[in-house]
Amino acid sequence: MARLLQAPPKFNPSEWDIANKMQCASTESQKSRSERTIAESQRLLDEVEKTTRKTQSDINKKIEQRRKEIKFWKQELNNKLEQIVHETEVLLSFKTRLEKSLESCEEPLIIAQKCLLNRQRRAGIDLVHDEVEQELVKEVEALQGVIALLGRTLEQTNEQIRLNRSAKYNLEMDLKDKFTALMIDDYCANLTNNTPDIRYADDAVKIEGNFVSHEDWIDFSNINVEKAEKQRNNSLALRALIDGILSQTANDMRKQCEVVNVAFRNRVKEVKDAKHKLETLLAMVMDEIASQEKNIAALKKAIADKEGPVKVAQTRLEARNRRPSVELCYDTVQYKLITEVQEITRNIQRQDTLAQAETELKGLSSRQLSLEEEIQVKENTLYIDEVLCMQMRESVYIKNF
Repeated sequence: MARLLQAPPKFNPSEWDIANKMQCASTESQKSRSERTIAESQRLLDEVEKTTRKTQSDINKKIEQRRKEIKFWKQELNNKLEQIVHETEVLLSFKTRLEKSLESCEEPLIIAQKCLLNRQRRAGIDLVHDEVEQELVKEVEALQGVIALLGRTLEQTNEQIRLNRSAKYNLEMDLKDKFTALMIDDYCANLTNNTPDIRYADDAVKIEGNFVSHEDWIDFSNINVEKAEKQRNNSLALRALIDGILSQTANDMRKQCEVVNVAFRNRVKEVKDAKHKLETLLAMVMDEIASQEKNIAALKKAIADKEGPVKVAQTRLEARNRRPSVELCYDTVQYKLITEVQEITRNIQRQDTLAQAETELKGLSSRQLSLEEEIQVKENTLYIDEVLCMQMRESVYIKNF
């Protein structure tokens, strides 16, 4: 207990002085360190603030550059989209022209085929494979060739329209994404440190697997633009081809149609000339028949007219043959009578001309019938060519589409 109440040890003045000095030195040192820390912190704060502001400024510039880049590609895509849309609309009008041209080929083909069918009804020698038929066959083949060509071209046009629309779809999808990206970057560009809805996002710096490189991003839009430009150029070339095909096929059909029409006109003229000659021959035959009939009548009359004289002569001879006795004399009268009878009989027997004339009349009648039949054939041919075919062909009008 006595030890517990013992007084604490006493320090001497020098120790007290040293202790005070150490406290001052320690305090000064701590203060100095604190001041250096404060100065370093302020420098660091200034540096961080400067770096942050610089980085944020750089980011703002990058965002602005990115927005300009997106706007550039957006404009490129828009321009190409307008071009491909316009080209597709023009190509659709060319498709309509092709369809109308293809439709206009149907009537000429049907008419040409009907003409060939009608001309099969020609009769006799007129059922000939003439120039008209040859040119009609060429016309049918030409029209069928044109229809096939226009059909293939129409299929090619439909395919090109599909490719144009596919390029248009790719451009539209790319534009849609560019629009969304631009809206997002516009939002980012407008953000400031004082914007109310800014927040922490711990996963924001995480790079997802579907990120693409800047080069791939440029290539994607560039490929869409190039594909659209390629299809536009193909479409332009196809339109030039369609123009040429429509013009050439119309000219070919028009030319062949005129060739057929000229052949028809020439053939109708030939048939009319032949019919006129046949009618002239028929008139000649009819005149000859009338003459031959008169000749036969004259021959028959001549034969009939000889009956009286021969009867008289024979009656006289018969009467004189009854003369009596020596009066039955072969005198000049008897001689003349016998000569007369023989002469008349001989002349009558020489009338074989009548049979020949009758034969000729039969021949003329047969010729008349043949000519009349042939004229009927020509009339039938003229009706087919001039009335049925040529009038039907007047409705054929081939125009450029």
